[in-house]
Amino acid sequence: KDVALMEKYGVEVKCGAPAPSVAELKQQGYTHILFAVGAWKPGKLDIAGDVAGAIQWMKGVKAGNISVGGSIAVIGGGNTAMDAARAAKRLDGVKNVKLVYRRTRRYMPADEEELALALEDGVEFAELLAPKSLEDCKLICRKVVLGKADESGRRAPVETEEEVALPCSALIAAVGEKVEGEFFQAQGLELNER
Repeated sequence: KDVALMEKYGVEVKCGAPAPSVAELKQQGYTHILFAVGAWKPGKLDIAGDVAGAIQWMKGVKAGNISVGGSIAVIGGGNTAMDAARAAKRLDGVKNVKLVYRRTRRYMPADEEELALALEDGVEFAELLAPKSLEDCKLICRKVVLGKADESGRRAPVETEEEVALPCSALIAAVGEKVEGEFFQAQGLELNER
């Protein structure tokens, strides 16, 4: 539907071949070039235990290679986390799916529509929790309180000493996927740490 809408506006869509280089596009007369290549490189959730990256995990679900049951925990609060949680909810044998986030729903970066769809699908939100480890099918988390607002305007999470254990037969991390810089570097574009 998105492609059809773009084409109605006169956008030419070419698929099935690598994109031309910046130099080739400039030779063809393009003056403004936008690379919308997505962020496919998984972020790292630094905890002990078997942690699946959300995008690779969803690819496995789509290919029919994922078979899990019981309780699934998804760490994160963005659109990718919502997608992973909704995909998990649809798997046979899955009893419940918890989305674990260190702030409250109000501070989740996911689009409002994504949040609403996840709730509609029955995803449970476990707010104010910071994951620490995965042990014996339990996700050990520290309880969090919200402190002062950080530079983004979101209140900073402050861990307490209190811990909780959530049932967890599979753990999926959606914690800030990153852009693969090699593509941009090959185009002669400079990158910073972000």
